Amino acid sequence: MDPLRVLFISPYLPSRIRVRPYNLIKYLAERGHKITLLALVPPGEDDRDLDTLRAWCREVQTVPLPRWRTLWNGLRALPGPTPLQAAYSRSPEMGTFIRQIQAKQGFDVVHVEHLRGSELSYAVNGTPTVFDSVDSITLLFEQVLAAGPNWRSRLMAGLDLARTRRYEGRLLTRYARVLVTSPRDRQALANLSVDPDQNKRLVILPNGVDLKYFSPMGLQRDPVTVIFTGKMSYHANVAAALDLATKIMPLVWQQFPEARLIIAGKDPSTELLELAADPRITITGTVPDLRPYLAQATVAVTPIRYGVGIQNKVLEALAMATPVVSTPQATSALQVQPGRDLLVGDTPQAISQAIITLLGDQELRHQVGQAGRRYVETYHDWQTAAEKLEQIYREAMATN
Repeated sequence: MDPLRVLFISPYLPSRIRVRPYNLIKYLAERGHKITLLALVPPGEDDRDLDTLRAWCREVQTVPLPRWRTLWNGLRALPGPTPLQAAYSRSPEMGTFIRQIQAKQGFDVVHVEHLRGSELSYAVNGTPTVFDSVDSITLLFEQVLAAGPNWRSRLMAGLDLARTRRYEGRLLTRYARVLVTSPRDRQALANLSVDPDQNKRLVILPNGVDLKYFSPMGLQRDPVTVIFTGKMSYHANVAAALDLATKIMPLVWQQFPEARLIIAGKDPSTELLELAADPRITITGTVPDLRPYLAQATVAVTPIRYGVGIQNKVLEALAMATPVVSTPQATSALQVQPGRDLLVGDTPQAISQAIITLLGDQELRHQVGQAGRRYVETYHDWQTAAEKLEQIYREAMATN
């Protein structure tokens, strides 16, 4: 088949941290498709992967999104029907740029990334458009209201929930296809849809993991190191890290007093930084490469209280053949077999016992780690996801 000309619109720069758009672009380009990437650059955006994106894409153009603009967008949205998440990335400059590049070039399909990018799609000229919702933000906010780690996260969820529910309910009237990562998120959006007859437009496109990049490194594992990874300013990760440090690890330390806890990821909150007063706990902040940390850890733990979509941190640890202990919430979108591919616990006591079991059994750690690697090789290859996305693009083009 002829290669597709894809206009990929994103409210941020795809990167190794924002793995979904980054890897979809990578593998679409490897399949010969011509990608033009237009991305907003919010304040403090990490652009270390920009040269890599330019090597993959036919063209990459960025538009600054200054802080004053995001504040103004939020203030204007407060009395209106648009969720703050969607209003955040409103950019007249990007809208003008989208219209100009469409006038100069022809595109077969437009790909719009995330709820934060949804308002940018109003500048699209009628080309078939695929919207990657990734997750249901309504579903996320409902969970934050019930289990958020602090009043600020619960306040923001409550402030935006009703507007987000209405906004997501109309997504299927705007786009030829809407993508999500899991059956649960698809069902959530289907339940919200103002036109259930259009629910066939909702398509599950699971996240993958870069199996070449995240692979066992042959490093000696520390016999008593527990690791949790992720963006540590994100409220769900903050809640999970606090639970791990204050509710789970004290039970582990009763059996393994020498055990260490590493919380690795960018922008740790003040609450997390304060945990480092305990010498057994390390808060790394931003690290150039997570792989050595995962490769040397004894056990990777993801005690997520709530969440939507697929937890990339779980896939990355599995790909590194690091044995994983998780909550059911963090694995609900996966096809893993608990007890074989990873261990699962739904209370601090059950999670700590799973950690203790792995710390005390080297052979079990090896078996679980190898099974986890086999699982991601079978179900979460980005190459397979790119092939499916290409098919979705062509269906959108055919039905538009």
